[in-house]
Amino acid sequence: MKKILILLVFSLGLQAFSQDNYKGEGPFSQLIIRGVMLINGDGSPPRGPMDIVVENNKIVNMQIVGYPGVEINVAGRPKLKNGGKELDANGMYLLPGFVDMHGHIGGGAQGADPEYVFKLWMAHGITSVRQPSGRNAIELKRQSANNDIVAPRIFEYTGFGSGSKKPISTPEMAREWVRQNAKNGADGIKFFGAEPDIMTAALDENEKLGLRSTAHHAQLSVARWNVLHSARAGMTSMEHWYGLPEALFNDRTVQNYPLDYNYQNEQHRFEEAGKLWQQAAEPYSEHWNNVMNELLELDFTLDPTFNIYEASRDLQRARRAEWHETYTLPSLWKFYEPSKISHGSYWHYWGTEQEVAWKKNYKLWMTFVNEYKNRGGRVTVGTDSGFIYQLYGFAYPRELELLREAGFHPLEVIRAATLNGAEALGWDDKIGSVQIGKLADFVILEENPLVNLKVLYGTGAIKLTEGNEVVRVGGVKYTIKDGIVYDAKRLLADVKAMVDAEKAKTNWTLKQPGVKN
Repeated sequence: MKKILILLVFSLGLQAFSQDNYKGEGPFSQLIIRGVMLINGDGSPPRGPMDIVVENNKIVNMQIVGYPGVEINVAGRPKLKNGGKELDANGMYLLPGFVDMHGHIGGGAQGADPEYVFKLWMAHGITSVRQPSGRNAIELKRQSANNDIVAPRIFEYTGFGSGSKKPISTPEMAREWVRQNAKNGADGIKFFGAEPDIMTAALDENEKLGLRSTAHHAQLSVARWNVLHSARAGMTSMEHWYGLPEALFNDRTVQNYPLDYNYQNEQHRFEEAGKLWQQAAEPYSEHWNNVMNELLELDFTLDPTFNIYEASRDLQRARRAEWHETYTLPSLWKFYEPSKISHGSYWHYWGTEQEVAWKKNYKLWMTFVNEYKNRGGRVTVGTDSGFIYQLYGFAYPRELELLREAGFHPLEVIRAATLNGAEALGWDDKIGSVQIGKLADFVILEENPLVNLKVLYGTGAIKLTEGNEVVRVGGVKYTIKDGIVYDAKRLLADVKAMVDAEKAKTNWTLKQPGVKN
């Protein structure tokens, strides 16, 4: 891969950056990963040791080469061809590349450029990302597909109405915008809400073109258009949970807003959102079941993004996450701090009462998501990081842990992170599980993530040895995308260097909000 100056078109203007640091090894005419334990994305249990053979970015052989504790018979293993590459993964664990179904590629307000974001994602095994609105990523999508940059595969879901010269005010304008979005090379559309006739027209046109869709059902529109309306009109997935409790109301039509509520006041917005699930139908009640069963019949996908709201139930935990000191940019930390301007910085006076309400909110929310999975519904993994003290990359293992808290078996968690995401994107014939004929997107670790999902964090997990020594274990060892092998810890070292350079410019030290000295 060559050095390249990448011209990026942002929604805020034209900007450039260059990736001059570590860019991985490969691709190779042949890559053989030796002796690995496979944890596949299809829900099957681990098996190995196995040799996995890749040729020209396609899996061509998956061969069991022995038994646990028994020396491998070298004579029966796949042969390395001239010019091929062997990767010794004996005792390691291999998973399909992770899919993040809600990944924003930084932003001007956060001061996070694409290289910073991409390397944090790739260092955590994320090889595919759906960007649901944000900066224009069509050019980045092309660069990533060509492996000109170190980046996950990008699926661009353009924000509905983005780039339109006039507000979309008629169904025909909606259809025309959808057609143009497809011509621009987008993979789908992200909705926040619109008038019902406009939403209906846009979704109908999008479905005709074979594109997919998602929505953050914003409070400004959800009283007239909730998740059931979207799913019936052809929407393929939803983000977060807005619009779902509203579909579950059985004694009201709008949430119980205080009469002095102001949507522009984000403490109002998020504080009251933390009470929403308690206003919905009781779990397993007739109405609760009816809504769930209809969404299942419509093959609707839930992308809950549990992590992005977790600070609402435990602000101090989110603020004190150990990776902030090393990997969070000064500008991003400033963006996280309490503010009446920055989105998601709603800590005007956040306390015990708000956190207790959100804990109750999570219990009800998780009950719905887990039961949806149990009845055969598709649940995926998305992070929405870059807001609310959730850092790119590091938010992904946290989302997996929260699915585990919701009741998912660790193998179900991995399936949500891999094959379910691939299915929701319409790419399950290419990625999402390790099968002959699929692309070479893998995550390799030295520790078993089923035993402890914390080994997926870039900072690893704390372990006490038999000799009573405290050590760090884990962190992704290798991320492989399109057959190119990346040392995950080298990617993190690049990120640390970026952060150190920014700190040095202003002699900046991370301090908790409100601390002056």
